[in-house]
Amino acid sequence: MATLAEIRAKLQQQENRGSTSSSTQGGDRAIYAHWNIPEGSTAKLRFLPDGNEKNDFFWVERNMIRLPFMGIKGQMDSKPVMVQVPCVEMYNDGTACPILGEVRGWFKDPSLEDMGRKYWKKRGYIMQGFVRESPMNEDETPENPIRRFIISPQIFNVIKAALMDTEIEELPTDFDLGLDFLVSKTQKGGYADYSTSKWSRKESELDSQERAAVEAHGLFDLSEFLPKKPSETELKIIHQMFEASVDGQPYDPDMFEQYYRPAGMQYSGSSNKSAPAAAPAPAPQPAAPVVESTTDTGWKETTPSAPSVEASDTKTADILAMIRQRKTED
Repeated sequence: MATLAEIRAKLQQQENRGSTSSSTQGGDRAIYAHWNIPEGSTAKLRFLPDGNEKNDFFWVERNMIRLPFMGIKGQMDSKPVMVQVPCVEMYNDGTACPILGEVRGWFKDPSLEDMGRKYWKKRGYIMQGFVRESPMNEDETPENPIRRFIISPQIFNVIKAALMDTEIEELPTDFDLGLDFLVSKTQKGGYADYSTSKWSRKESELDSQERAAVEAHGLFDLSEFLPKKPSETELKIIHQMFEASVDGQPYDPDMFEQYYRPAGMQYSGSSNKSAPAAAPAPAPQPAAPVVESTTDTGWKETTPSAPSVEASDTKTADILAMIRQRKTED
């Protein structure tokens, strides 16, 4: 685990890079759903270090892309569905994201900016720690009291700003001199707002039960809760799904469900699966995990809503033409 000074230095480096350049699965009881606390209430959390000592931070960044579909192919009166796929840029190994590779160019055209925001990666941050005070009753809590937190960019900005405050002298995750974090939920513009969240001003140590829990259960390696990195075959499938989504097509289970599917959709095991048209690819391993849409963490995007696909047929056709032209040039 890095020192507070080293964390500040790394955050500053990331800030500098950003200024010179042109933002878990559902049903997991270990996740504390702070977005479900009542409006006007506050939950007190105590963050802990990452169990992966190679990680300088006490969080990992998670980047997902949401692909909306008008429905499911072959189903009558199917409602719109959303499929989330991992953006491979989160793995920081130089692999190019096939979707962002297309979308980046859209921001050069003012008429495509809204569509670009619609398909841009959505950031979240995974942390872990104790829930010291909760204003809501949970039906079930896990035996291990060390919980995981899916933190929105709005809350993360509050966390990050305080870490850069030179008046904080110790790591907030320190077992003896750490700080609690107070997640406060209000409302602004009809949406949940967490901007009044803050660090506690008073240092506190972990109590005997909390220390015993760390000793008994250990700390999570947060990287293990990132989605599996897509293979080359899966990257081609992701790009096909992206094209189908932009084109306003319904989600096609025969083509996609063994790779990525909407939350709650069961895998039918159909043998009539289609491989990516771009190039032949080996059949996927049956045991390969499938990424489903994850728990809605309650925050809303601050960017303007993109126009519906039906209302922008000409714009959609232009975008698809750009995508297909690039594939021809490649």
